[in-house]
Amino acid sequence: MEMENSLNIEETNVVKRLPPWTTHITCRGLVASLVIGVVYSVIVMKLNLTTGLVPNLNASAALLAFVFIKTWTKLVHKAGFVTTPFTKQENTVIQTCAVACYSIAVGGGFGSYLLGLNKKTYEEAGVDVKGNTPGSYIEPGFGWMTGFLFVTSFVGLLALVPLRKIMIIDYKLTYPSGTATAVLINGFHTPKGDKLAKKQVIGFTKFFSASFMWACFQWFFSGSGTCGFTFFPTFGLKAFKNSFYFDFSMTYVGAGMICSHLVNMSLLAGAVLSYGVMWPLIEDRKGVWFPSSLPESSMKSLNGYKVFISIALILGDGLYNFLKITIFTARTIYHTSRKIPKTNPEDTDQPLSNTELNEVFLRESIPFWVAATGYLIFSIVSIIVIPLMFPELKWYYVLVAYLIAPSLGFCNAYGAGLTDMNMAYNYGKVALFVLSAISGKHNGVVAGLVGCGLIKSNVSISSDLMHDFKTGHLTLTSPRSMLVSQAIGTAIGCLVAPLTFFMFYKAFDIGNPDGEYKAPYAIVYRNMAILGVEGFSALPNHCLQLCYLFFGFAMTANLVRDFVPEKLGKFLPLPMAMAVPFLVGGYFAIDMCVGSLVVFVWKKVNEGKAKLMVPAVASGLICGDGLWILPSSILALAGINPPVCMNFVPTKTS
Repeated sequence: MEMENSLNIEETNVVKRLPPWTTHITCRGLVASLVIGVVYSVIVMKLNLTTGLVPNLNASAALLAFVFIKTWTKLVHKAGFVTTPFTKQENTVIQTCAVACYSIAVGGGFGSYLLGLNKKTYEEAGVDVKGNTPGSYIEPGFGWMTGFLFVTSFVGLLALVPLRKIMIIDYKLTYPSGTATAVLINGFHTPKGDKLAKKQVIGFTKFFSASFMWACFQWFFSGSGTCGFTFFPTFGLKAFKNSFYFDFSMTYVGAGMICSHLVNMSLLAGAVLSYGVMWPLIEDRKGVWFPSSLPESSMKSLNGYKVFISIALILGDGLYNFLKITIFTARTIYHTSRKIPKTNPEDTDQPLSNTELNEVFLRESIPFWVAATGYLIFSIVSIIVIPLMFPELKWYYVLVAYLIAPSLGFCNAYGAGLTDMNMAYNYGKVALFVLSAISGKHNGVVAGLVGCGLIKSNVSISSDLMHDFKTGHLTLTSPRSMLVSQAIGTAIGCLVAPLTFFMFYKAFDIGNPDGEYKAPYAIVYRNMAILGVEGFSALPNHCLQLCYLFFGFAMTANLVRDFVPEKLGKFLPLPMAMAVPFLVGGYFAIDMCVGSLVVFVWKKVNEGKAKLMVPAVASGLICGDGLWILPSSILALAGINPPVCMNFVPTKTS
């Protein structure tokens, strides 16, 4: 009993000794956030522009923040200087700032709705397609992209700030990703955690170096066109033609180690169903279902089936999860509202540790008038600026968007707190269809794509901030420092993300359906807008029936998974994951399954070590391969080409 009382007293003393929130934000922390944010922006931009599938890298960012500052302090100590202690609060702030920075590269639309505005995507959608009207494209530009990000990203930061107490303390939402990141950071800042972190750092460094050197080695053989290890016909040339090969990408092997086995197997199932079965069969119908004179890239040819069936899968999965989470959220709010929330810090039924966490979370309050005034100012700026940038999107549409955005953001943040699913893209898709339809034939595509970004950005950022507030709540980090670090990271990201995008855009052939950087979601989003304008007339022959089939499959698969026993439901594929290889091909699904296989075998051999080291090893593989993009882009911009082209051709038969 005495020991328990002493622990409680110690916890209380820790809370009382906490330094002011301004000390959580440091110069070294901002430098670390900038470096990590830039590196991860490059990595996620590559993922966005190749397959559009980006794993959750928050835990990896927390680990890199710990590595960066620990290395920094050791170097400073060796130089004979004294530094301030590295706390879990500073670690949390760095992670928040870095994630906010690279999140702009993830969700800023560079691989989807913004890129869908460019001329190449307009031409790929078909200049003869109704709704894809001449002139309905805007070439990427650093100025307008940066301006768009600045005027749309900051509104979401303030939309839900007044509700933080309700979400975190009253409703006790878990926010699984935010909680997991907090557990990781808390674990680092203990004597045992420090030792475990050192092991993770060593593993990260080894695999980072190996991955970087392997990417460098591959470059020398990549020549031009389909050259190098990236196009190695692992399973033979016929399989290679249908996109089934291992392309030696450490980025996707690492991503496969982070993603669940279900996601990776769903990707493989989608690849087998599409490129293994459906596309060869549909191609055989050339001249019957679609004119044989059309190129494969035409929306009225094979590419149309690829795009629209993918859209059907995405919409079916999105609609089901949207309805499911909406019903679940409404039911939970109803039941919670009938109870009296226990918010008194002195509540004896609440563990003392939670009481102390709540005390710190509540005493660093953010005044309501600050959030309300900020939201109003940023909204007014957007209502004025966005119609000037995009005349197709009228000012009153923007006004309505910002009037309903807080309620949409609340629904999304509440659902994410319960399920860890961020449904912002689905809210964006609804806005895309609605605005495309009501804006008419001439303005619909541009208005839909821009409006999609407007809603998606607002809803997503407000949800991300709640995840960060949950992390801050569990690490005794002030909400004020979390909000400020999120704002700093967002501002950095609004500059870094467009610069990163243009590094790729200038150095590589972005949007080439036969190249490495296919940017598959750009054509998907543009065709969604065209579908909103023209309806089903935009579809090629017999595509509507196939779309109905796959839309129904997506709804049914999710429904069955939720109602059958878990041991059976885990074998049903995820429709959203299946949709990605329908457009891209099977090669990256094979890479990710290799990563999944590595984790499976590792856990069989030594589950404890695997649980500790898998995140570090995966992060090392992703970061090493991703960082090589910087020197390879510089070489490409300088006109320096790889010296060797390693290619494979069939043996000549006599």
